[in-house]
Amino acid sequence: MHFDLTSEQQMLVETVRRFVETELYPHEKRVEETDDVPAELAADIQAKAKALGLYAVNMPAELGGGGLGTFDTTLMERELGRASYGLQMVVARPSNILRGCQGSQIDEYLLPTIRGDRHDCLAMTEPDAGSDVRSMRTFARRDGDDFVINGTKHFISHADVADFVILCAATGEQGTKKTISCFLVDFDTPGLTRRRGPKCVSHRGYHQCELIFEDCRVPASSLLGELDKGFELMGQWLGSTRLQVATTSVGRGQRVLEMATQWAATRKQFGQAIGKFQGTGFKLADMKTELEAAELLTLRAAWKDDQGLMTDTDAAMAKLFASEALARVTDNALQIFGGMGLMDELPIERFWRDARVERIWDGTSEIQRHIISRALLRPLEQ
Repeated sequence: MHFDLTSEQQMLVETVRRFVETELYPHEKRVEETDDVPAELAADIQAKAKALGLYAVNMPAELGGGGLGTFDTTLMERELGRASYGLQMVVARPSNILRGCQGSQIDEYLLPTIRGDRHDCLAMTEPDAGSDVRSMRTFARRDGDDFVINGTKHFISHADVADFVILCAATGEQGTKKTISCFLVDFDTPGLTRRRGPKCVSHRGYHQCELIFEDCRVPASSLLGELDKGFELMGQWLGSTRLQVATTSVGRGQRVLEMATQWAATRKQFGQAIGKFQGTGFKLADMKTELEAAELLTLRAAWKDDQGLMTDTDAAMAKLFASEALARVTDNALQIFGGMGLMDELPIERFWRDARVERIWDGTSEIQRHIISRALLRPLEQ
């Protein structure tokens, strides 16, 4: 197993890197200051991404997507991860869970999302059910040919710009555990209220919302996949999103390392560049080593996914190590920049703030460690 890139893969990396530097970087400061990506700017970025074939690359080519495998998508995500999250997410990769669409759902949800005519978001987290998904209280009760939904979701990313939500709700019980199902719910459905959540210090311009369901009635045809089988669907989705967190953490970390290295090579104190002092040079060495290790873990998981071999543990290890490596890299970079690292004239303090959420969303570091340790111990249980 080796990760030498083909000429096509190298071209993909170079194309995405140029796109990020020319179309996304120039708008980062504006987004950071306003906490907003204007609709006209988002539309312009989306159109340019489509023209380059960078939109919906994770979806099958026969459905209008880019048809890239997980490894190639990961290469692209790494480059996009260098940019502000609010901007890079405009270059949409629809939720993989939408591949479970059947019948009329394909024309109503899947295909329009791949074309960029509609946008999705996924609602799983609740005020009292974060890591413990099985304890969610949002319940979808069968009523004839419909389901009636009641409950509240929060921390729902980019729901403010989505047209519909992929909702995870309890639909029954098996022993002491709730069974989960997934539903496709349009935001104009009566009984569904959407509102902006509290302001987050990480990833400005990329908002999270609260969704309130009050006797929200949806037809049985809105069920995505099988009844009571939503947990399995979510498992498929979480694997891809954890890889995304890992690879964007690597990309952002690489950008931070480049900036810190340039600063260390040119900033002088006591008559020499600060990079010549071991206190700084060794930090750079650690940053480089950790990012290389994080990238290899991530690419290995992506390669295994293309072979149908990736496990929950593979995705968990990549997400855990890469997100925690990014935290250390951004903290070391801020230390290298000194006082200027905390000033908003430079993006270092933004990278430092943005890095903090990566260890929380899409499964906390503690959850990733639980997944990894469980896989180690289960074969030995008696």
